[in-house]
Amino acid sequence: MRILLIGEYNRSHKFLKEGLLKLNQEAIVVGLNDGFKKVDVDVLIKSYFEKGLLKKFRVLFFKIFKVDLHSYFIKHQIIKQKEKLSGYDIVQFINESSFLCLPKTEKEIFNLLIQWNKKSFIQSCGCDYPSVKFAFDKKFRYSILSPYFENRGTKLDFYHALKYLEPGFINLHNHIYRTIDGVISCDLDYTIPLKNNPKHLGLIPHPINTDNIKFSNLEILDKIIIFHGINRNNYFKKGNDIFEKALEIIKEKHSSKVKIITVENLPYHEYIKAFDESHIFLDQVFAYDQGYNALEAMAKGKVAFTGAEQEWLEHYNLKENTVAINALPDEKAIAEKLEWLILNPKKLIEISKNGRLFVENEHHYIKCAKQYLNKWNYLIQNSRKSKF
Repeated sequence: MRILLIGEYNRSHKFLKEGLLKLNQEAIVVGLNDGFKKVDVDVLIKSYFEKGLLKKFRVLFFKIFKVDLHSYFIKHQIIKQKEKLSGYDIVQFINESSFLCLPKTEKEIFNLLIQWNKKSFIQSCGCDYPSVKFAFDKKFRYSILSPYFENRGTKLDFYHALKYLEPGFINLHNHIYRTIDGVISCDLDYTIPLKNNPKHLGLIPHPINTDNIKFSNLEILDKIIIFHGINRNNYFKKGNDIFEKALEIIKEKHSSKVKIITVENLPYHEYIKAFDESHIFLDQVFAYDQGYNALEAMAKGKVAFTGAEQEWLEHYNLKENTVAINALPDEKAIAEKLEWLILNPKKLIEISKNGRLFVENEHHYIKCAKQYLNKWNYLIQNSRKSKF
């Protein structure tokens, strides 16, 4: 089978591709390289207007001529690559807005790729209309929009999510869901909003290539090392402000027992090395399930503070605080959990080993790739039967 994977988000499609290749399938990843993270793709679609003078020129050009240069050049590159991007059995999009273009251009690019290939699917991954609408309607106990409702940060800080509620993106969402053969959610934060959606084919966990991620037994020789990576674009959505307040509490109470490493906006290859010496990894607050950063940290043997809500415990039949630590949107609660681990280092070692086993068992890239193939093949076979 030939598979075209469109767009990238924290190496989701890269790891899926690696799993598919192990299963003797043909697959390539096409897209942007996920901003400052600089994730590798097979066919790079370049974004020329991300920062500096070119970004300012793009804004000015749009104000005068109502033409978005980013969208124009992305679509132009896609058309030039038609031969490379045609004739696949499966085309899967990472998101409803895989190229960060205006919704009109995203729709045009989507239509081209649908026409050039056979069956089409989309991942519910990153922000999209179903998950953002669910959060905006306050159907989660807490969500990435909780800080927005609490007036922490500006509307601009949440634009990346809120834009999906604008008419153009709602129209794009409706068009995509009318057209695709199915949508696959990548964790419970996307699965829950898609409950009862007829196009939803179910949850397939984020694939992680644990074959290439070395596990290191935690060695606690002196201080407990806590790693906090900040993405300024998602500062409030990830709950970085809450983590920082929790760390202030810990520094005040246990400064002699901890070392805190804080980094900002690192490219992926630097980021993944930056937390190597740490014991505890602070990932995100407003989530029910883990994202890529937490899973890769767990695979390396770090104890992740991340989404590990009751729904996640029930889905995987786990007990609380055995695989990951649920980071609640409360700095005191986070500080209490940090203190518990600082004073009980044996627990750190135990959770570290459990976390690695969990990622190997539930997120192994070949296992996940098989699940994708099963869902794709099921739809293909059913569509053939319906023709007779």
